[in-house]
Amino acid sequence: MAKEPTTASTASETLQATQVYAMAVICLVVGLVIGYLLRGSQLPVSLPQQAANAGAASAPRGAMGGGNMPSMGAMKQMAGNQAQPAANVAAPSPHLGAMGGGRMPSLEELKQIADKQVAPLKEKLKSDPNNTAVLMQVGAIYYTTHQFKEASVYYGSAVQADPKNIAFRVKLATSLYSSGDVDGAMAQLNKALSYDPKDANALFDLGMIKLQGKQDGKGAVAAWQQLLKLNPQLSADRKAQVQKLMADVMTTLADQHRIEGARSNDGH
Repeated sequence: MAKEPTTASTASETLQATQVYAMAVICLVVGLVIGYLLRGSQLPVSLPQQAANAGAASAPRGAMGGGNMPSMGAMKQMAGNQAQPAANVAAPSPHLGAMGGGRMPSLEELKQIADKQVAPLKEKLKSDPNNTAVLMQVGAIYYTTHQFKEASVYYGSAVQADPKNIAFRVKLATSLYSSGDVDGAMAQLNKALSYDPKDANALFDLGMIKLQGKQDGKGAVAAWQQLLKLNPQLSADRKAQVQKLMADVMTTLADQHRIEGARSNDGH
């Protein structure tokens, strides 16, 4: 441990910056993984790293593949394919990397950025609390600035105002998952599918959450099989991406089965 106060302060700031950077990376990955089918004209990103890790823990808790982050090449590909916000949901534009000489902002600073941007929107909600466009906009700002619980509150209010809006429920599920509420996220997706059993976004996200949040590779594959079966209109590129994801998960499951079999034989 550092003996001098100045050294301790520097170490603390360095640790905080490192933690925030790691969270920002995790958020980027999750944000691009969950709901990547949402944009009608944009191709989904390739996720070989996540698919190869059928036993991955919940990404919002910082444990992808036992703590291993995706390769830099995979992350660059994800970043290059980042989708734009949906219509009627304005994108926040905080300068996340331009504080203190380029350091990453702390979570408290991110919250201050979000609170400042949503202030005029909250004023609108005082006179029109069920304005779903504004509710979704506030949710998007909070989500982008890593305030996942706050995002869930406003996405949830939008869902209450329009319960059968599947896109709203998918957004709510994403924010719940990012906040660590895996079961809550799955419940929202299952509810969305009760309104439209073939919704591609809900089916894809359900599979991804089963894979990463529940370590249920078989369940993930089953969800994606339904996605492909019920959505023949998907483009060839999209189908290929989902099929590749399924193949990677099934390969991992087969490898795990062989390892368990070998261990069982060794035990005899």
